[in-house]
Amino acid sequence: MMGQFAKLRSKEMKETNGMKLSSYKGDNVNGDAFEEKMRIPDPERLIRAYNKSVVTLSLLKAFAMGCQWNLDFSQHNEQGDKYLELAHRIDNTLAFMAAAGLTVDHPIMKTTEFWTSHECLLLPYEQSLTRLDSTSGLYYDCSAHMLWVGERTRQLDGAHVEFLRGVIIPLALRLNASQSLELAFNISERLKKNRIGSDLNSIFSL
Repeated sequence: MMGQFAKLRSKEMKETNGMKLSSYKGDNVNGDAFEEKMRIPDPERLIRAYNKSVVTLSLLKAFAMGCQWNLDFSQHNEQGDKYLELAHRIDNTLAFMAAAGLTVDHPIMKTTEFWTSHECLLLPYEQSLTRLDSTSGLYYDCSAHMLWVGERTRQLDGAHVEFLRGVIIPLALRLNASQSLELAFNISERLKKNRIGSDLNSIFSL
């Protein structure tokens, strides 16, 4: 959901004051600081991103279900302040909803489901979370409930479109006002090929 975590670049290198280093590709890949050490891709960043995503979703689900979340771990974690801030914001939101008559005891609060979505940017990350369903023989990308093709990944013959064509998961296509309807149609047809049904959602961002 946040673009700073994964950024595809048109140029692999960036030059500043005569120094040429690898481009910043998002916190999931390397660091923003223009230093040689920070610009080296680090696989551990993807693992940390995955773990933080799991914790965040678990926290949201716990609050939505009316559960009490144990935040003792945050006292000994460098990210603790951020987790506590998020927890307090969610708590305030739930308090507002309770004031409006929707308390955590309401049935709808006990059956809340979360749906996650992000742009398919980092193929190694998506591939590592793709699983083969042994009963159907189909591949599912388990990184989110819905993935989408965006500004830098909607090349008709690109690797991202080809990858998404092979997984069974709801997809979206994000366009801007300058994109032609012909391109949108061609990508949609490519993504729907060999898929079950027509579960491609189209998102137009003008």
